[in-house]
Amino acid sequence: MDLKSNHISPVLTDPAPLGKSRLGVHSSLLSYSPPGTAFPADLLLTIPRRKNAFLDDVRSSSWLDAMKSSSPPHRKITKDVNNDSAATEYDIAYRTWMVKYPSALTSFEQISNYAKGKRIALFLDYDGTLSPIVDNPDCAFMSDAMRMAVKRVAKHFPTAIISGRSHDKVYEFVGLNELYYAGSHGMDIMGPVLQSVVGDQRHGFRSTDKQGKDVNVFQPAAEFLPMIGEVLKSLVETTKDIEGSKVENNKFCVSVHYRNVDEKNWAVVAQRVHDILKNYPRLRLTHGRKVLEVRPVINWDKGKAVTFLLESLGLSNCDDVLPIYIGDDRTDEDAFKVLREGNKGYGILVSAVPKESNAYYSLRDPSEVMEFLKSLVLWRKSSAL
Repeated sequence: MDLKSNHISPVLTDPAPLGKSRLGVHSSLLSYSPPGTAFPADLLLTIPRRKNAFLDDVRSSSWLDAMKSSSPPHRKITKDVNNDSAATEYDIAYRTWMVKYPSALTSFEQISNYAKGKRIALFLDYDGTLSPIVDNPDCAFMSDAMRMAVKRVAKHFPTAIISGRSHDKVYEFVGLNELYYAGSHGMDIMGPVLQSVVGDQRHGFRSTDKQGKDVNVFQPAAEFLPMIGEVLKSLVETTKDIEGSKVENNKFCVSVHYRNVDEKNWAVVAQRVHDILKNYPRLRLTHGRKVLEVRPVINWDKGKAVTFLLESLGLSNCDDVLPIYIGDDRTDEDAFKVLREGNKGYGILVSAVPKESNAYYSLRDPSEVMEFLKSLVLWRKSSAL
């Protein structure tokens, strides 16, 4: 999304389903271009100075519809004639949808044939992709089997996780040193130091990771930290009496979860968030899967994080590179769009519900994601023989 455009409301939603701490070192992280090359202009931080347009009245049906459409219910199977009929209709709709978004597993031969002679760069979302969506966001643990699959694939391909969680939190969940991490929807990136770096010194700096390895950190929304802190405290206070609600600090964004809130109180949650945000025109509100997310109004998203990491790895503008991005959320669409528009790589949507996407392929759930990662490793090993 181009944040320079004039939208009536900064509220973003998922596509509707079809049918039914700075680490603190002085030197800078800049672009990863050869010396003398300027940092790409379209990646520079852009903060609109105009007053942001008002948020829609959350009591309107459009708001509730948006919350519902971004949070499709889990499919429940029961032994009932009517439910069997509904399940059949659902299966037909899903199979029809998969004509446009074929399974990355059944299409693996096609993907691997295209990947021959290319260097794959792998990007992964976390929640709903590597771990299941759970009621308590603090308990979204990935399985040991999934962790091993990610560890093995990272031995063969540069692999990064781009999550809405804070950088530290997603690292704590995954616990693998072989990966690159981008938290807060790409607003907190820790990437490799592969060459001399030049460019924008305001938002990047050199540091070391937990293992003492040199890394470059890029935080394009750093100036928003005090504002995010204020909003976090206000949201915690204003929602504390809403049973089931949870406010999560993701450093450069704040997530208000309503998964465990009675649906009749969703409008209350939205209204409370609206009442806080109307005083912060430089923040915007987006929808995820049963979560409202408060984010800075800057020209940065997961798509730009992918572009940034590819450049960090020295893999940008290379005909022999195939980026693959796997994710399940609306915010992942920005990355899918970048790969599709430039015909640069493949986006793979993780969804058991038919919905429009910029992805090329689909996987039903994290278990299929794990099978796909295993297939990549087996293919790489066999092609090396």
